[in-house]
Amino acid sequence: MVLGELHELKPKQPDSEKITINLGFVDLGGIDLLVKEGFYSNRSDFIRTAVRNQLQQHGDAIKQTVSRQQIELGLRRYDSADLERIRAAGERLHIQVLGLLVIAPDVTPELARETIASLHVLGALQASAEVKAALRDRIR
Repeated sequence: MVLGELHELKPKQPDSEKITINLGFVDLGGIDLLVKEGFYSNRSDFIRTAVRNQLQQHGDAIKQTVSRQQIELGLRRYDSADLERIRAAGERLHIQVLGLLVIAPDVTPELARETIASLHVLGALQASAEVKAALRDRIR
């Protein structure tokens, strides 16, 4: 890299989302005991492991549902260029994602409303507050 040369870096997308759960005292105590005994590094490690185990146990059902309902799996991102192509083609999107859907900051609320007919996200949606408000009646 030449001194003085600047490169714009894209912001890194987070690979997780924080959730809050309520547990009974006995369950929480059991987790703390396993952490204390060194089976897990902390409560979060235990919970992540338990969630992964359950998802793995039900993996076939998830795969079948994703296939049957034609849901995109993983990360899906739309920017204004993508949506302008959809608009130019006279089409509208019915988006279904299991994972993370990102609607880029360059997408205006008007463009989102003109091109996105429905939105179903199992996971997380990242979009500006204005775009989320514009699509509120289309999110299920």
